[in-house]
Amino acid sequence: MPLVNDSGGTDTLSERAAGLVQRDILAGDLAPGARLGIVELAKRYEIGATPLREALSRLMSRGLIVGIGQRGFRVADISRDDLLDITQMRTVIEVDALRRSMAEGGDTWEAGILAALHLMRRYIERTGDGFREGADDFDMLHKGFHTSLLAACGSRRLLAAHADLYDQAYRYRRIMMGRMVGGADFIASHQRLADCILARDHDRAQAMLTARLRATLDYVYPPERS
Repeated sequence: MPLVNDSGGTDTLSERAAGLVQRDILAGDLAPGARLGIVELAKRYEIGATPLREALSRLMSRGLIVGIGQRGFRVADISRDDLLDITQMRTVIEVDALRRSMAEGGDTWEAGILAALHLMRRYIERTGDGFREGADDFDMLHKGFHTSLLAACGSRRLLAAHADLYDQAYRYRRIMMGRMVGGADFIASHQRLADCILARDHDRAQAMLTARLRATLDYVYPPERS
């Protein structure tokens, strides 16, 4: 696929640049706090300075990088307070989006959830307990499942906020990859969540979703025991 088309070459390049930088941030190849120099990035990705600057501005709005005054950009730092803030915001947004989806979702929405769960199950059946976050195909399926739960909420802004916060939390989940549960337990927990949602068990579904969101925080920063 060409990088430039007749209808918007610069925009296409900035989208590609944003995707490349985001990929490397989420993978940990661009470490938290790392300075993002335009010249170095242009060489790294073989993309011009103008689309790169536009790309970094996009990633600032997604919370993955921060500006450092007149000195450019750096990758956002990680901390327990930051992950707690992400978790609290995700809970507000995703619980509301889930509530709306359970109220408004029909057959197409239900089929989307079942299809997304089936794709994850088949992937894990093929890979066994060797599945892991950080594998592009698995990450796409996992995010696709969680997005499918909210897909009938009727708000593109809620879905956009979910996508951004999911990616911000993903940086932290990479830290806990070595502690992921086995494939059967992973699918079983997602099946229970899907079953609850499809049964329109509002209270239990929202409680289960909230607990899943909190789990990332507790895995990465285990609560102190007295």
